[in-house]
Amino acid sequence: MTAPDRDLQNNPAVDASSILVAIPTLNEEAHIAETIAAILGETPEMAAVKIVVADGGSTDRTCEIVRALGERYPNIHLIDNPDRIQAAAVNKVVADCAEPHHNIMVRVDAHAHYPPDYVLKVAQSLVTHAAAGLATVMDSVGSTCFQRGSAWAMETKIGSGGSGHRGGTTSGYVDHGHHAGFDLEMYRKVGGYDTGFVANEDAEFDHRVNEAGGRIWLDTTIRLDYVMRGSLGKLAKQYWRYGKGRAQTILRHKMKPRPRQMIPPVILVVNLVSILLAPFAPVLLLLPLAYLMLLAATSALLMVKNKSLCGIWAGPALLAMHQAWGAGFLSHMIMNRGKS
Repeated sequence: MTAPDRDLQNNPAVDASSILVAIPTLNEEAHIAETIAAILGETPEMAAVKIVVADGGSTDRTCEIVRALGERYPNIHLIDNPDRIQAAAVNKVVADCAEPHHNIMVRVDAHAHYPPDYVLKVAQSLVTHAAAGLATVMDSVGSTCFQRGSAWAMETKIGSGGSGHRGGTTSGYVDHGHHAGFDLEMYRKVGGYDTGFVANEDAEFDHRVNEAGGRIWLDTTIRLDYVMRGSLGKLAKQYWRYGKGRAQTILRHKMKPRPRQMIPPVILVVNLVSILLAPFAPVLLLLPLAYLMLLAATSALLMVKNKSLCGIWAGPALLAMHQAWGAGFLSHMIMNRGKS
């Protein structure tokens, strides 16, 4: 349900010094300088924002680049994240770097492209909508042919499943969305991210926020460009982790999965069973064949829509996302059945 429109300009501006920015990194030398430059922009108020990069043990030039930027901009800081994962990085920034005057945190991911004034807009929208968390929209992009094709696939219904934070256009209160802004009081109240999650820690966090009485506002007027993984293998690994993380959340909180979340596991099971039983009932092969034809048709439509042969990668990307997500989900559910 969408809340009544509110004019942001009628609300007092957020004090920039109250904002803490957390940037988890691990081998991001190709992106980190551009990311920091983007969020700093040419806005004088950003000089008062404390920006902390929590590095998980990069072996490239990421830390060197951040240290050099820190010499130029005193508000940029670098800390170590020995636990490596993003959830631990954000928790550590809050625990070790938040000061008494900080009441808002903005999470920035190095592997994305941010618009001007992103940080200030996130903080302002969080306060304006009296939200415990602020979600923004990720528009999938890429520079290579594979990335563009998979990005176009992500924007389809069978790619994102209709998630509002994946290319959505309607703002409103939601159960979950791409993490951008946090009320630090609520963040501490619910205990921050659960670092036992391999992925989906953001959705699990939002579940606890909702249980604690907080609300998540999805602001579709604030958007960022999300850079897709560079190969089928990396995309499959990412989605295997997503599926496993979703299963962790369901088991932890004894939740019922949503119908759209069951589609990838069902597709995987149907395809596997059909192939295994095909020697006894060849007609069953029509099921995986129909699925492959749907993916092929999606590729064809996206090639025409975008006037690019790169759309041919949409089908393989969707195949990797569906099957890997389903495999990660089912493997965790099976291996942890009966556990609380």
